[in-house]
Amino acid sequence: MLMSRLKGKVVIAQGGGPTAVINQSLVGAALEARKFPEITAVWGARHGVRGIVDENLVNLSEVTTHNLEQVAQTPSSALGSTRDKPNAEYCNRIFNVFRKHDVRYFFYIGGNDSSDTVRIVSEHADREGYELRAIHIPKTIDNDLPITDHCPGYPSAARFVASAMGGVNADIFALPGVYIAVIMGRHAGWLTAAAGLARKHDDDGPHLIYVPERQFSIDRYLGDIDRVFKQQGRCIVALSEGVWATRDEQGKEIPVTVDLMHKAGRKPQTDAHGNIQLSGGALADELAEVVQKQLRIKRVRADTFGYLQRSFPGVVSRVDAREAREVGEKAAHYACWRNRNGSVVIKRTGDYAVQYELANLADVAARTRHLPDEFINADGNGVTDAFRSYLRPLLGDDMPSLERLRAPTTNLGNQ
Repeated sequence: MLMSRLKGKVVIAQGGGPTAVINQSLVGAALEARKFPEITAVWGARHGVRGIVDENLVNLSEVTTHNLEQVAQTPSSALGSTRDKPNAEYCNRIFNVFRKHDVRYFFYIGGNDSSDTVRIVSEHADREGYELRAIHIPKTIDNDLPITDHCPGYPSAARFVASAMGGVNADIFALPGVYIAVIMGRHAGWLTAAAGLARKHDDDGPHLIYVPERQFSIDRYLGDIDRVFKQQGRCIVALSEGVWATRDEQGKEIPVTVDLMHKAGRKPQTDAHGNIQLSGGALADELAEVVQKQLRIKRVRADTFGYLQRSFPGVVSRVDAREAREVGEKAAHYACWRNRNGSVVIKRTGDYAVQYELANLADVAARTRHLPDEFINADGNGVTDAFRSYLRPLLGDDMPSLERLRAPTTNLGNQ
């Protein structure tokens, strides 16, 4: 077995939104790295790359295996996370900390921005002639990283969405009305599409699913709801927070949140960076109000799933947990055994199995994978059987089964 000649420390960090299984990747990478004699210490950075530049690090080499295994079963990011988006100067500061402390291995668990950070740091190390193995470990409930079949964290979040929508469907079946769920997904509709796995019977909801990959129209939305409600007496809608209504004069997409609030004379909320807040509840409220006003349906309810989707402990996919652990382990293998940099990707084989490969960082960094056309129905308001076949094995074989009474109708008034 060819072992690495590169001797030094490992730094592991977690970035972006937490997930239900991100700690599996952390523990997989840490435990596996501790097995290699070339590794002098395994450190964890508090709050992602911010912890690196601030030199706020913890020694994972001195954590018991039992404690790490308990953490692996716990949702959210055990090391803390960050929304920092490092530029070249920021990445230079990361590199200087690595050189100062003889860090030779960098494992960053995260999504699109995290992969780009790994790329920049790796390229900077190359220019400086500093040997560094840099591996991006995939994670995102948005499931929008390119090349990989799916991203750890997504199956568990999708399982939450499908389970929650199944419960909503049973609720609205009992007390009919219109229900609207706003689900995470600023640029891609993978998580919202998972609502389609809640359907068991032909008339089950969600009856309508809207994703950012298709332009959204309020008039069409109202027409769809009106049609379904008249046919079934109820209507359940799943909608991505990032659906966009139109484009401005410069061709920039305008989120439907902004479009609706402007029409209502209200100003959209923004975060500290000036980004429109999509999942704070405003969109759900506006979408429910327009249905009540325009269609005059009395019972209209709307929820924003928000953070509940990310770290809910009760619906973790066993498939997701296993694969999240293994991508962490593979990061250590690729770096320590094979002396390689890159992004770990999952390849689907058979029905259902996976294998792991290492993609070039430049092919993954800061890129977004959208729902393919074959996963969206022709009307742009639902998902196809091809998508259901794609997602079903990721949820695990222990999804709850929601049944209906099959008792025959007895009309005692005619007897």
